[in-house]
Formats: sequence, structure tokens, C-alpha cells
Amino acid sequence: MALAWAGAVHADLLRHCAAPPVLDAAQQDRLFRFAALVRDELAAAGAPAVLVARAGTDLQRFGLRHSHAGISLRASPNTPWSVRQLYDDCDAARPRLFDQGLPGFVLGGASPDEGHVVLWLLPDDAAQALAAAALDDRRALALLGGTYSANAHAWSTTYQNCNQWVAELLAAAWGAAASGPDARGQAQRWLRAEGYAPTRVEVANPLVLLAGAVLPWLHTDDHPPGAVQRGQFDVSLPASIGAFVQRRFPASRRISLCHDRVQMVVRPGWGDDPPVDAGCRAGDGDRVIRFDAAPLPFSGA
Repeated sequence: MALAWAGAVHADLLRHCAAPPVLDAAQQDRLFRFAALVRDELAAAGAPAVLVARAGTDLQRFGLRHSHAGISLRASPNTPWSVRQLYDDCDAARPRLFDQGLPGFVLGGASPDEGHVVLWLLPDDAAQALAAAALDDRRALALLGGTYSANAHAWSTTYQNCNQWVAELLAAAWGAAASGPDARGQAQRWLRAEGYAPTRVEVANPLVLLAGAVLPWLHTDDHPPGAVQRGQFDVSLPASIGAFVQRRFPASRRISLCHDRVQMVVRPGWGDDPPVDAGCRAGDGDRVIRFDAAPLPFSGA
């Protein structure tokens, strides 16, 4: 998702509906090998559905790494482990659902020279329920909003961003009725009752109001006026989803993966990640795969 509010109109905002950058051969090779590594971790998990997020829009200024979440599905109608996600259809000016292969998902990262992906592995019952909800087109589409907003308020149905659709699908999978014209409202009420907490992003620069007025994928009218004046936006982000999963399912597992131009790193567990500006840094207990080692095979789109 595209989400950037601070300062003058940042380049990230302008790239939201732009064509992806042209990659050289080395960049393509690294991204395909990183996608193969992510695929291998998904396959090893043995689950029908895995929550996945990547670093897309650069959110370092807010102390955040991951910006865009989806559900990777073993039985995807596209190819195994494709990611079912919401995206902003810029031409039609509305959100849509899309099944994207892992290479394409990884390609959507903020930089071809550094990428970050996180997997949340659920207990079997929760993963089965999530797979059933995600693969049920009727339920998945019932939760699709009509208008996209990158900074959509988490407790409003006026707009929707990619992470809010994922959060509301979790509600449909794990307890909310989520059907009929009030499907999103039902899902949000369930999330509130179960302690889901959106991420509060604090913006110091008042030019956010200008950005919200001129860019069609940013809005402020769904947020409380007082919060907008204080520069406080309560938004669903991957951090919100990860925290909810960890609290609701203490037996769940997390795997963080990253790459730079030299290596790929796999970090298991819920431990602290390096600071968001630290790059792809390995720590104790991490697995490191250098790009000058033998390549990983990739089968699938």
C-alpha cells in the first residue's frame, strides 16, 4: 500500500500509481532468489494459509518497516502460495482483490536492492479457518470496500486500505458473521471486542492536510477532526495485524526475512528486529544465505 503523510509531497506518494522501476539482471536474480527463499519457508510451514507482509512504501520516518499485508495460500487458484490481497486499481479508482505470485509480491518492495518480508504462522485451526475465508470469494468480496484510502481510519467503513481488508477477513475467519451489507461493520465490531488495536501514526507536518486534499488515495475526512488537527491517524498496518495474532494465538510463530545486495537473512521468533534503518542485518541465531552461493531453484510464477 502507499502510505506517506509527512513533509511535502514525497516521492513515495507520486509513485503510488506509477509503473514499477526497470530492474537490471542482477536485481532480478536477487529478487527471484529471495522469492524462492520465502516460498521454501511457506512450504516448510505446512499450513494452508500464512499471513505475510512486505516493506513497500518507505515508512522509516514513522519507525515502521512493513506496509502491505496479504494472505499466502497453499491452494491459491493462481499458483501455490500466491498472495491474496487488496490493491488500489488506479485506472478504475477503486480497490480490488488480486492473487499475486510470490515474485510479483516481492517485486512490490520499496527497493530492489533491499527487501523485507515477515510471515506469521498460525495454529492449525486458525490457519484452516483463514484459508477457508480467504478462498471463499463471497466472503472475501463482502468485505471489500468501495473506495481506497492508504490512510483509511481503522474504525470507519468510508474507505479501506490493504491491511484493513486483511484485518476484517481475520474477523470473518475467526468469529464475526461478516455477511450482508454490514459485513465490514460486523467485522470491525468483532475486532474491537477482541482487542484489535490499529497503529497510531503521528504526523508533525501540517502539509498532510494538503496531501489529503489533492491526492486521490489519501483522505482525512474519515478521521476525527480533532485527531487530524493533532496529526494522529489510527490505521491498520502489518504491525497491528502481527500484534493481534501474537496476543490471540500465543503458539503462533513469526519468521522475518530480508535481503540486500550481498545476502539473505532468515530470523525466526518474536524477538526484536534491528532498527528500521539498519538494513538487512544478521543477528545471533539467524540463517544467512549469501548471493554468491549456489542459487535456490524457483518453481512457480
